[in-house]
Amino acid sequence: QVQLVESGGGLVQPGGSLRLSCAASGIIFSMNAMGWYRQAPGNQREWVASISSGGSTYYADSVKGRFTISRDNAKNMVTLQMNSLKPEDTAVYYCKAQRAARFYWGQGTQVNVSS
Repeated sequence: QVQLVESGGGLVQPGGSLRLSCAASGIIFSMNAMGWYRQAPGNQREWVASISSGGSTYYADSVKGRFTISRDNAKNMVTLQMNSLKPEDTAVYYCKAQRAARFYWGQGTQVNVSS
């Protein structure tokens, strides 16, 4: 049974930081590309960042320079370090694991950026 469990969301003031984590089980983690997506109320889910099985990283323009994705294959975990947060970063953040045509989603963690 595949499980992706996100954690680390919460309320933070503009300009602050949060670190999201996603713990994976039931997959060969090292062979999966991992990604973070987000969905704000009334909006479609959008891609935020990805890291390949080889460690290459990719970012949406809206978060480039502020967010950092990383992975720890020994711990089956992917993290998203979010700095200089803005109110428009408010959303539910989802972790995704993908290998070829097979993919899995976590349940999401809420991030609120507000003063």
